[in-house]
Amino acid sequence: MSERLLAESRHLRNVAEGAALSVRDQLRAAFRGTMTVDHKKDARDVVTEHDRHAERVISAYILEHEPDSQILGEEGGAVGEGRVSWFIDPIDGTSNFIDGIAFWCVSVAAAVDGRVIGAAILDPMADDMFSADLEGAWLNGEPLRSVGRASEAEATLITGYPNARQLVAHGGAALTDFAELVLAFRAVRRPGSAALTLSHVAAGWADAAAGFNVNPWDVSAAELIVNQAGGMYIPLAAGQSERPAHSYEHRGYVAIAGGGSYPTLMSIARDIAARGNARSAAATSSP
Repeated sequence: MSERLLAESRHLRNVAEGAALSVRDQLRAAFRGTMTVDHKKDARDVVTEHDRHAERVISAYILEHEPDSQILGEEGGAVGEGRVSWFIDPIDGTSNFIDGIAFWCVSVAAAVDGRVIGAAILDPMADDMFSADLEGAWLNGEPLRSVGRASEAEATLITGYPNARQLVAHGGAALTDFAELVLAFRAVRRPGSAALTLSHVAAGWADAAAGFNVNPWDVSAAELIVNQAGGMYIPLAAGQSERPAHSYEHRGYVAIAGGGSYPTLMSIARDIAARGNARSAAATSSP
């Protein structure tokens, strides 16, 4: 790996960290306060004025410190045509943010030629900064290593599956899947933020995570952090008729802390993804 690429990776990690920190104080001040809540796709897909404002602040910071950029944000869409692609989730876990539950984060990732090489995820309430570049991963500036429990019977799994849409789409199979996971793992948790969940796997605070309805801004930063910390991020095409070109474009994932081996989780995750892909292919081929 060239020194030039490593230097660019370090630079982009620093910019990602600064961008996330640029909204820390305003989001902490807004948390558990009165706020206006709007809906996107449905009543479960929520957004606040703080999501939108934070994304604008983050975007401005990035363009100031790395002008050769294009930005894909959850709220504002695509902006710019630069060489460096940025994926921004200003508040991952907006429902928790609205409800006063302190499990949400700011996620920022930078990609060059389709490869994420710099990333930061900030948990403003715990004041934890997870970050990574091509040299490693860090938590609050200290090296981060992901170490998990060896077997499912000892391990904790974090997953949002099944959500309401997945219950409708998968029917009874979704409940069977969830029951098998509950029986296989020591504990199963549903805290409600993919990026922060994955950061906990990177830190070894959780042993595994799985999701099947994510977007690039949800997982692009976290994937790099998990992998560079020594964990394993496995992208899964879920509800997609074709396999995407980049790992962060996959709608599903499994992440496992270093040293873990969880065959029940992998089997169920692949079945969930395959069912979604079959439905997507059928819908695509329908006249």
